[in-house]
Amino acid sequence: MAEILFVMTGATVWTLNDGTEHPTGFWAEEAVVPYRAFTAAGHRVTVATPGGVVPVADPASLTDPAVAGELDAIAAFRQPVKLAEVDRADYDAVFYPGGHGPMEDLAVDADSGRLLTGVLASGRPLGVVCHGPAALLAARAEDGSSPFAGYRLTGFTNAEEVQAGLADRAPWLLQDRLVELGADFREGAPWAPHVVVDRNLVTGQNPSSSGPVAAALLELLG
Repeated sequence: MAEILFVMTGATVWTLNDGTEHPTGFWAEEAVVPYRAFTAAGHRVTVATPGGVVPVADPASLTDPAVAGELDAIAAFRQPVKLAEVDRADYDAVFYPGGHGPMEDLAVDADSGRLLTGVLASGRPLGVVCHGPAALLAARAEDGSSPFAGYRLTGFTNAEEVQAGLADRAPWLLQDRLVELGADFREGAPWAPHVVVDRNLVTGQNPSSSGPVAAALLELLG
């Protein structure tokens, strides 16, 4: 049995460039589908959030009654540990679901940044999906550069943000920031499953990529 850490946003709003607070959180499918895959394979999941706050699902992600009902039944999501107190050595793999919440808190969270830097260097499987790669922006190597520079990866694209209707109000776009930090961003068709694996890093573009990301992580776990 492997120990898998889910790092989830504690944010409930995303502050847009006009100061409006857009309701958000984590995207339910991106947490529920991988949780189901990992636990069905016999692994144990622990959830960590900034400050240990209970993560909240983005209301827009609860339109599927099956996903919403399953989410309510997962006790781990209601019992998070504090991200600052996590010892990465306790976990065999780390996974970050998305939702716009990570754009608000994990993108600037130093504890998350240190965790990501350490896990990447350790060679242990690291999975990140949709807006979850916003957390990569907080990771720094000792020389101040991004440890993810030069890695092939993906995430929620500019095209998808435009189609979702929030691009013109977003303070920044995820794809742009990932390119700026030096990542080799690989863009797939909007909303279609798209997964990129580079060494121990597994990234998925959008909600429909969460299942394939989980499958790729399970392969890396062996």
